[in-house]
Amino acid sequence: MTDAGSRDWPRWPDRPARPRFGYGADYNPEQWPRRVWEEDLRLMRRAGVNIVTLGVFSWSRLRPDPHTWDFGWLDEIMDRLHENGVAVDLATATASPPAWLTTAHPEILPVTRTGETVWPGARQHWRPTSPVFRRHALEVTTALAERYGRHPALAAWHVSNELGCHNVHDYSEDAATAFRAWLRERYTTLDGLNHAWATDFWSQRYTDWGQVLPPRLAASHVNPTQQLDFARFSSDALRDHLRAESAILRRLTPEIPITTNFMVMGHVSEMNYADWAHEVDFVSNDHYVRPEPGGADELSFCANLTGGLARGRPWYLMEHSTSAVNWRSVNPPKNPGEMARDSLLHVAHGADAVCFFQWRQSAAGAEKYHSAMVPHTGAQSRVFREVTELGRVLAEDLAEVAGSRRLPARAAIVFDWESRWAVSRDSLPSSLLDVHREALDWYTAFLDAGVRVDVLPTDADWETYDLVVAPLLHVLPEATARRLTGYVEGGGHLVTTYFSGIVDENDHVHLGGYPGPLRDLLGLRIEEFAPLPEGVSVGLDDGSSGTVWSDRITVTSAETEVLARYADGPSAGGAALTRRALPGGGGAAYVSTRLDEAHRVALLGRLLAEAGIDGELPEELRGRVELTVRADDGAEYRFLTNRTDEPVELRGLLGTPLTGVTTSAEGSRVLAPRGITAWRLPTA
Repeated sequence: MTDAGSRDWPRWPDRPARPRFGYGADYNPEQWPRRVWEEDLRLMRRAGVNIVTLGVFSWSRLRPDPHTWDFGWLDEIMDRLHENGVAVDLATATASPPAWLTTAHPEILPVTRTGETVWPGARQHWRPTSPVFRRHALEVTTALAERYGRHPALAAWHVSNELGCHNVHDYSEDAATAFRAWLRERYTTLDGLNHAWATDFWSQRYTDWGQVLPPRLAASHVNPTQQLDFARFSSDALRDHLRAESAILRRLTPEIPITTNFMVMGHVSEMNYADWAHEVDFVSNDHYVRPEPGGADELSFCANLTGGLARGRPWYLMEHSTSAVNWRSVNPPKNPGEMARDSLLHVAHGADAVCFFQWRQSAAGAEKYHSAMVPHTGAQSRVFREVTELGRVLAEDLAEVAGSRRLPARAAIVFDWESRWAVSRDSLPSSLLDVHREALDWYTAFLDAGVRVDVLPTDADWETYDLVVAPLLHVLPEATARRLTGYVEGGGHLVTTYFSGIVDENDHVHLGGYPGPLRDLLGLRIEEFAPLPEGVSVGLDDGSSGTVWSDRITVTSAETEVLARYADGPSAGGAALTRRALPGGGGAAYVSTRLDEAHRVALLGRLLAEAGIDGELPEELRGRVELTVRADDGAEYRFLTNRTDEPVELRGLLGTPLTGVTTSAEGSRVLAPRGITAWRLPTA
């Protein structure tokens, strides 16, 4: 159980005897007159708010010009929050520079790949590699740490905000200089760079470091390894900024934990959070659910992956929405109950804080139509009533769950950011490849099968799992290939998919036939890819169908069983699904197409049986209800989420329901449509 006073979680000012859930939002009092502040504090007490993120976009208020600081308003609201029992996750205020800074130093503004300047007027208009911006940002960070490091309300530091949301790829001269330095550290010599980038192709060979540029607009396809390295560099440049601000905070306030809000969600791919997770004292995440069928499953996948980044420890949901957002083409509100479902599904996957953007809905500005805990209509609203009830549930019904950790499943999905980058660029056999979608497809199959699964970054200890699915693991260094081989030879069960194991860390093809170092493990060899056009499907002889991809496979091992063949399409008659059983009891399966949902579930069921894994839910609940489990020394906490739009009768479950279950007239326990419940099951 997490120590209530440890550095890997916010330092609660009142030093509680045991962990508690954090509940709150981004709070922007600078947008409102002081008379509204008093109403805010009253409503926060009513809603059960105990922590807020403060000062995210306040740089221009804190330092209105280069020679003036104004901390008076922040002093006042910090004091008032503390008096009202609300802790503060204090932002370093460096997310968006003020107008005086960009006017005096336009050289801090980012540049696009086509050479256009990104001007002020929105947010995050700064170069991650700008020495000028860094100097000014660290001045603000230092001033805040010196002034508030011992303030009794301070619970944690929040570095910047959504680093890279709008400025991850900068192609300026500052970026070019920093990119060259990054490449020197990675490759040491120009010969090493020329080899990695295969620069003899198209006469790109470099003879001086000054010739090396970011992948700006070019006449044709930019060097693929240059693109991959620039993606790595861009993520690392933002991570370096996180480190720079964190170093100031750790030096001046060593007892205060540090975090920053990741964005683990489907449309954000540019930051390698597997690397970043090692830089923070506790992991925080922002997630906005998709308002479409399957949106809750995608939320569950991302929350699960965030738990994987946190290595099973409690993490902090920094932002999600009470209802509608403002940045999609159409922004529908959430249905009654969905806000609680979304919040508690994050809790089920290990979140020990549930926070929103934002506390009070803005009256003006770009996000004035983004929902908040206090909407435009005020406290007399459905949203605020639901907000208040959720605060009660966290503080009362689920209080004992806080501090417990995710109970590991027996199966895992491995998610690789570098493969996601590599298959998202140009010059590939298909532009339809999508690592996030393929991983989510397999995650949904586990949910449909009623089997728990953990989503883990590539560098996690997935060898401890009985079954590992590695979808679209395109970038496969030899070291990772050896891990996979050793895992299967040691009795593990591996599933991998099309276009996996194709290139090494330099984006060089593993020669000798695909899938490179996995050929012998899988007992097959592929001479040619056969990608499928958009909208085209192929049939398999087991009645299933596939899209996106097919392969022309030659089976090379007598131990490899063909589970299904192509019935038509460019690979007709050839193997489509295979599994090689190893003498030590392990096995390695290969799926050469994007299977339709029903048959992916059926295949997964067979592979789970081979690994000896069964679902933990009663048969009639599997697929309809998602099971997630947290545990501490004395109990398991089983969260059940209704994935359907119909009520589900809960039968055959052990334990005591803590929240979220109604009792029918017949006395049975019922989980509402889109509802979520938590049950306590004593362990010993």
